[in-house]
Amino acid sequence: MIGRVCTLSEQEVNQQLAHVFEEFHGRHQNPKAFFERRFQDIKCHLLTDTPLSENRRLLLGAYFTQEYALESAALFNPSLVWHPDQTNLPAGTRRFAMSLRAVGEGHISSIVFRSGTIDSDLTITIDEPVRFVTTPRFVPDSCYENDLFRRKLIELGLGNTFTYEVLAALPEEFTLGDLEACLKASLREHRSHHDELAPLVEQVVMLAKSNYEIQYTADHELSERLIFPFSPSESNGIEDARFVDFQDDNGRSRYYATYSAYDGQMVLPQLLETKDFLRFKMHTLNGPAVSNKGMALFPRKINGHYAMLGRQDGEHLFLMYSDRLYFWHTSELIIKPANPWEFVQMGNCGSPIETDAGWLVLTHGVGPMRKYCIGAMLLDLKDPSKILIRSHEPLITPNETEREGYVPNVVYSCGAIVHENHLVIPYAMSDYATTFATIEVKELLASMS
Repeated sequence: MIGRVCTLSEQEVNQQLAHVFEEFHGRHQNPKAFFERRFQDIKCHLLTDTPLSENRRLLLGAYFTQEYALESAALFNPSLVWHPDQTNLPAGTRRFAMSLRAVGEGHISSIVFRSGTIDSDLTITIDEPVRFVTTPRFVPDSCYENDLFRRKLIELGLGNTFTYEVLAALPEEFTLGDLEACLKASLREHRSHHDELAPLVEQVVMLAKSNYEIQYTADHELSERLIFPFSPSESNGIEDARFVDFQDDNGRSRYYATYSAYDGQMVLPQLLETKDFLRFKMHTLNGPAVSNKGMALFPRKINGHYAMLGRQDGEHLFLMYSDRLYFWHTSELIIKPANPWEFVQMGNCGSPIETDAGWLVLTHGVGPMRKYCIGAMLLDLKDPSKILIRSHEPLITPNETEREGYVPNVVYSCGAIVHENHLVIPYAMSDYATTFATIEVKELLASMS
């Protein structure tokens, strides 16, 4: 393709580029700068270092660019947290940030955002989203800790003499470039086993690339920001982010989100971290307790330990504790399906919410005809393995206007918030669109036993 574009005269290049800009005018922000970046990505394939005119570079960039409609198939599975910016709001009104799972062509899932406000009367207003999304700047983790990386290799079954030898040659902290150079050198030293070791090297690099960071700047609106599959483990989608505003022991506030990375064959639980929704760090979760989907982190430590809910066996709800945020080794079964609407499986609908009465957890249950409903349970504040009360009837079940969609008969949420003593639940309708429900917390608790 590069060769074909390079056969065009400068006049033809100018005409073709002008046509592109005319046809796609107004559909994208600063396409000229984007085309130049795309050219920089592919210029290594040029046959010579002969300088190209600016228009030829831009035209080449355009040939290696395509539009993608992120939300063309569905916009669902919302998660709500309070926005880091609560300035310039009337009394009783708070601003929220909402993440959503967007699905486009090829069933590729990504995370998109919306912002809005909830006033004292529980009126919910969604800010008009920007028409465009802007791709972020991707950077691999600037540094990897040698000991931590070794543990991750062991957890994934990649720890052996060869990988230990590579890590031993690396400093206490190393970069992706350091790792790739060392792997390449070690592979040369073991050239007689090249075919056996090459797949292992690829897996080690894949692990490193699964830990990365994306960056936006403050001039990008929240709805303009996007978390699109980047690492090899996410190649087929980023699914069902569950955001939580986590309060550390030192009073520091940080947003985390557990999500499922999918490469087309394997689901890999991951953890996202951000303090401002501008810089997002993605890390792998590790340990025998990290399996299946639907991990949900508690908003603070409990008895000095990180705590998380999960569904390790795909059917029941489990409780996990850990001293290290990225490693989870043990889990305890705490609740099984007990009602007909949840006989197939149970799961959480986001991180637990702390109330005076206990940890309020929204759950989802799957019943006959694979119908999803939303319920709730209350866990003891000091010992979340104790179930105080639970709902025996669904809190939300798909009605006639919510049953048709991308996946029929499903209501699902990835995280609610409490405002003015009311629970505000964003939920997906049959995996195609999103709406809200509210209920007074006192009324909800009274309905459970």
